[in-house]
Amino acid sequence: MVFTRRQMLAGLAGLAVVGVGGGGAVRYWLGRPGGRAGHDYELIAAPLDVQLVPGHLTPAWAFGGSAPGAELRVRQGDWLRVRFINHLPVPTTIHWHGIRLPLEMDGVPYVSQLPVLPGEYFDYRFRVPDAGTFWYHPHVASTEQLGRGLVGPLIVEERAPTGFAHEATLSLKSWHVDEQGAFVPFSVAREAARVGTLGRLSSINGVPQATIDLPAGQVVRLRLLNVDNTATYRLNFRGTDQVRLYALDGNPIEPRAFGEDYWLGPGMRACVAVRMPPAGEEVAVRDGPVRLGTLRSVATAMPPGVWPPPLPANPVAEPDLARAEKLVFNVEWVGSAAVQGDNGRPPSFWQFNGQAWDITDKTCADRPIARLTRGNSYIFELKNMTQYQHPIHLHGMTFKVIASNRRTIVPYFTDTYLLGKHERAQVALVADNPGTWMFHCHVVDHMETGLMAAIEVA
Repeated sequence: MVFTRRQMLAGLAGLAVVGVGGGGAVRYWLGRPGGRAGHDYELIAAPLDVQLVPGHLTPAWAFGGSAPGAELRVRQGDWLRVRFINHLPVPTTIHWHGIRLPLEMDGVPYVSQLPVLPGEYFDYRFRVPDAGTFWYHPHVASTEQLGRGLVGPLIVEERAPTGFAHEATLSLKSWHVDEQGAFVPFSVAREAARVGTLGRLSSINGVPQATIDLPAGQVVRLRLLNVDNTATYRLNFRGTDQVRLYALDGNPIEPRAFGEDYWLGPGMRACVAVRMPPAGEEVAVRDGPVRLGTLRSVATAMPPGVWPPPLPANPVAEPDLARAEKLVFNVEWVGSAAVQGDNGRPPSFWQFNGQAWDITDKTCADRPIARLTRGNSYIFELKNMTQYQHPIHLHGMTFKVIASNRRTIVPYFTDTYLLGKHERAQVALVADNPGTWMFHCHVVDHMETGLMAAIEVA
């Protein structure tokens, strides 16, 4: 499972990891060359000063010249080809959150690839089987790299028109900055052992209290992404009651009224349809009682929009619940016994089934917490034995949420489930993607202090 650099480069034949020569100023470029099938992007990661606090610059890290990063788009069933160029001062990768792809494209260091060093590039190439709202981020030094802004939306468009004529992408992120825009610690041990280290300044698409203009009277598709390190947003809208939920985490559901609010944990996404009110009126996008930003209705000559039909289902295999093998995963709090790390190791506060992941140990993936037989169905029983919420994310596969002891579940497919405090939930899947896949909490400093494991499919 663990390779030397030479062995891994030799084994990843056809996947370029080579030096990028030359110095000089960083050139941000995100483009799509013409005359080729599918989509082709060059995506540069580099330092970028951004203004989050008026009059002050924050030393962010950016994909494609913006933080959050440039929006990438591809059509369902096509190849996504991204040449990723690292102009950061540190090694990094890209993980494509929620995409069912080959292991060698998953962006996990020392499991699927080596970190991309400063001045190197790596070619990510894979076909996207599912339509929906996804995102991308590093899987190296995640608290700092995501915290500095290395996150970005990946939109996979449906093969056929959906009936939505208008849409907007809203990436939600809170920044760990002070009143002068300087970064404060991304992870504090005391907080990592609890809810997680929260940022101080909320934003939509990198803009605090953003205002987004949308056409009056139209039904607009909002792609909401939680790209935050830690925060769970209790999303709600004020200024209209014409809001419906169409998809969760990239997978369609039967459209339903949005309800009072929706809890969107780190890594999770929601596709919401909003009928905009008359011109001049506003819709507040809120986290509980706190306004995150504003949807402003602007005049248009178009006739009023209609609610689109349900989105087409993705081709995800249906698990055989009658024959599924059940596996239990306990989410456990280690407590204060291991508050401090040693020899450069992070503290260990969290574990699955008595096993805590050590992000400094490159051999952890050699010891998977479960081994699944390819093609078989499984039910994962997720038992949260702690008083904190944990958005549990599985790489490489999509699972179906089927039961909970805390809420009524209308079964749906997803890649990230927000496991409530002391909740016991069941999710089911077909183990149809071979490889060693990460299984972890997406509160990033929970993940980096133990709450991650490997699941092998063979």
